[in-house]
Amino acid sequence: MRCPYCAGENTQVKDSRPSEENSAIRRRRVCPDCGGRFTTFERVQLREITVLKRSGRKVPFDRDKLARSVEVALRKRPIEGERIERCVSGIVRQLESQGESEVPSSVIGELVMEALRGLDPVAYVRFASVYRDFREASDFEQVLGEIARDATDAPGTAPPLKKH
Repeated sequence: MRCPYCAGENTQVKDSRPSEENSAIRRRRVCPDCGGRFTTFERVQLREITVLKRSGRKVPFDRDKLARSVEVALRKRPIEGERIERCVSGIVRQLESQGESEVPSSVIGELVMEALRGLDPVAYVRFASVYRDFREASDFEQVLGEIARDATDAPGTAPPLKKH
């Protein structure tokens, strides 16, 4: 593993431990050249996934980009980091288990919305507003109506949003 500080190639693993409910290995590393310390994560990757964008462009799937977008939707919400990581890992597992090497970005967006809907209704609305490109207040009203219907259809699964 190349050192992120000096680009030295002889980094050493000082500590390894399971993380993310044993779905990843966290490794603490040190560079003997500059003394820099850093952490890496090793995860199982079942297959290479390519994302097919709306424009027709193809880009490699980036788990970190997915995690950032989920974290942005959940910013300042009372959701623990561990639950966020489980959510992201679950989405990645769903993508890998579909068996397709090319996945449309719309499929990823729908999986994220489904996951956020069950995790936090405010984050769901935030993500939906960007993903569905809301232009008017009525767009928000429609999504809030969906959440309210879900809450009355399945009591206890998703708390209703408060209106101010």
